[in-house]
Amino acid sequence: MYRARAAAGTARAIACSDMDPERLVYPLMKYVVMGPAMRVAFLPRVSGLRYVPRIGPVILAANHLGFLDSFVLPLIVPRRVHFLGKHEYFTGAGLKGRATATFFRGVGAIAVDRSGGRAALDALDTSAAVLERGGVFAIHPEGTRSPDGRLYRGRTGVARLAMRTGAPVVPIAIEGTDKVQPRGQAVPKPGRIGLRIGAPLDFAGRDAGVPRGKAARQVTDEIMEAIQGLSGQEYVDDYAPRPTGPH
Repeated sequence: MYRARAAAGTARAIACSDMDPERLVYPLMKYVVMGPAMRVAFLPRVSGLRYVPRIGPVILAANHLGFLDSFVLPLIVPRRVHFLGKHEYFTGAGLKGRATATFFRGVGAIAVDRSGGRAALDALDTSAAVLERGGVFAIHPEGTRSPDGRLYRGRTGVARLAMRTGAPVVPIAIEGTDKVQPRGQAVPKPGRIGLRIGAPLDFAGRDAGVPRGKAARQVTDEIMEAIQGLSGQEYVDDYAPRPTGPH
């Protein structure tokens, strides 16, 4: 029933010729192009979808195994999902660069400059604004893909967002995306992927009377523990190394 209503909404959106192209990208990808193709190619197994609230702000916190992860969540979760994307996706030159930027903005990506400092804070502010509007924001707390399939220490941005906005955090374990598209492989191959979704975690007020940095670390570790409980991955209490080649 939900998919039927969504498809009807997509048809109405496409019929509006004066619509901003970026607003057309998301429904086209989800219900017409990538969504159906993904279900055929990857036969996703999904459990716990009931834990994703149908309304109101929510943070989806997932492990990070493959490039496809950021697309799997928006295509499966029955709400519009926003996520962080490398700022290089938004700054390309020429027609190809503009098309790439339009695509990533259209599918809900938020540009993030990994150089840190003010740029990282700007990305955090933009992510918080999504939640404050009652939206869905997806994040990989590890910050980069796992190089070996293990689960690495989470960075504290997810905790800071949760405590700042009061949005619940839904832990998610993604499986198989590293197998269908190993690092360095441009085109994914058919294979089975999975999504295990856990019960929402509430961290509102956790920084009351506690140094914010300490609270952020504790909350992040609890989120990673919940993800590990769903994924069964071996945990590494260290940050995952950033790739030296293309991500």
